Amino acid sequence: MLRRTFLYLSEQSWLRRWMENSPLSQRLTSRFVAGQTLREGIQVIKRLSAERIFGTLDFLGENVASLEDAARSRDSYLAALDEIDRAGLPATVSIKLTQFGLDLSEEACRNNVMTLARRASEMNSRVEVDMESSAYTDRTLALVTDLEEAFPGHVRAVIQAYLFRSEADIRMLSKCQIPIRLCKGAYREPADIAYSRKSDVDANYVKLMKLLLAEGHYPAIASHDENIIREALRHLKEQKISPDRFEFQMLYGIRRDLQQELVGREFRLRLYVPYGDAWYPYFMRRLAERPANVLFLVKNLIRS
Repeated sequence: MLRRTFLYLSEQSWLRRWMENSPLSQRLTSRFVAGQTLREGIQVIKRLSAERIFGTLDFLGENVASLEDAARSRDSYLAALDEIDRAGLPATVSIKLTQFGLDLSEEACRNNVMTLARRASEMNSRVEVDMESSAYTDRTLALVTDLEEAFPGHVRAVIQAYLFRSEADIRMLSKCQIPIRLCKGAYREPADIAYSRKSDVDANYVKLMKLLLAEGHYPAIASHDENIIREALRHLKEQKISPDRFEFQMLYGIRRDLQQELVGREFRLRLYVPYGDAWYPYFMRRLAERPANVLFLVKNLIRS
């Protein structure tokens, strides 16, 4: 019930406008959002790098209203890659295709993303193409495969474990040697295409995780679920899978205890570091994913 409530609230534009302009926003978001500027995002990536943690910069935003806004998103990400390159950081960027104009023009979106992937390939980095709601899955995977063909080794796809179709998508992408980031999924989806019970999503995640570790090309296990992390560690040991064949991924500010444990055990860890002022939908989905995040915010607001 709590998850459904936060996902519903994430879609309310009136609440988004109020929240993103509220003086309380910094107090609410500082745990999960690096800041509003690229400079703040780069500072976090530098700090993580010093702690032996890789980073992925995400300039927050989605579903732009014009092609001019899409071009601005492209340019913001090009600036991020330039700063990553200048600082010599082991970092990538993560994008949403609707932020690059997918709702407005598939051709313009493709051109914008190709420009970004070209820059990433020049500096031996990667574009991580995030997955949005199921309405975009086919178009997202089609563009990802085109990107891989144009710039081999410089793109990663995201697959959501709660969708029934995900096993087939993983097999298709793995045949193309496209790296995959496996997550549970954070959008409201109809019951005829996605698992709704947490236990079913978790079971499918573990199944797909093992498939990726066996057949995938440098997969990313993206989860904060301790039970899933423990099962991954057990499976890795049992199958004698080398730590250089995959990486764990988590979100900035969530389960720092698990992050420290994985790095301490010499596993590769990459954190998804968001920045920008369009933080509301991202923030609400993080609250939907884990009730402990809500408790953390309440405690800190009471203390302050």
